[in-house]
Amino acid sequence: DEGIFPDAATYVCVLKACGIIRSLDVGEDIDAKVRSNGLLRKDVVLGVALIDMYAKCGAIEKAQEVFELLPIRNVVSWTALIAGYVQHGFVDRGLGNEALMFFQQMQDEGIRPDEVTYICILKACAIVGSLEIGDNIGSEVRKQRLLEKDVVLGTSLVDMYAKCGALEKAYEVFEQLPERNVVSWTALIAGYVQHEHGDEALECFGKMRDEGIFPDAVTYVWVLKACGTVGSLEIGEKICVEVRKKGLLPNDIVLGSALVDMYAKCGSLEK
Repeated sequence: DEGIFPDAATYVCVLKACGIIRSLDVGEDIDAKVRSNGLLRKDVVLGVALIDMYAKCGAIEKAQEVFELLPIRNVVSWTALIAGYVQHGFVDRGLGNEALMFFQQMQDEGIRPDEVTYICILKACAIVGSLEIGDNIGSEVRKQRLLEKDVVLGTSLVDMYAKCGALEKAYEVFEQLPERNVVSWTALIAGYVQHEHGDEALECFGKMRDEGIFPDAVTYVWVLKACGTVGSLEIGEKICVEVRKKGLLPNDIVLGSALVDMYAKCGSLEK
């Protein structure tokens, strides 16, 4: 309105804003201006911002279209595209397979993945149940000694092994993490619950508490599922008290439903 023309850096920031609030219309307007000004072929950072915006807004085909127009495809642009496919792979498993395909294509072009790429691909492996590719990444991560430096990457590896049913490997990686936080503990607990090892999940929950790690709402959901599986009303009731004390129940319908389910499976129908 003041007659100031945006530059590439402005566009990058505003595209991030579009991704945050899922404003596809504004993002597409910026894309049109970027192309008409010939900026896309000069600025890889701007191109990556466009890919990320389209991916976050669910326009995954447009994200790929922008990717194909980039003058240089580096690890950041490849990872932005892969992340978009992974993000929507939780809804459409086929997109998880496409993420793995792009990962292979990226390597065929001689682009080395970084930690963020590995995290995205491990999520794709978890989505489609590809233990073989995930295991290969696990070997590469260990070879590069990345496990000792990156808790998020380590947690993604734990989560992939757990979701693929390789629970011993999940625990082995978990034990090697330099720092164990609520996310890594919850990934391990969730793996045990998903594969019907409720007793082991509750044992992990006890160890987590012994290490002074406080559970969050997601941890409680998985532990309540474990309680329902093994019929542990005592632990379930203790969690219910904590959940109410923290004021979580009115704000989290998933957690509330997990409590209802736990009480029902434990035969405490009035509660």
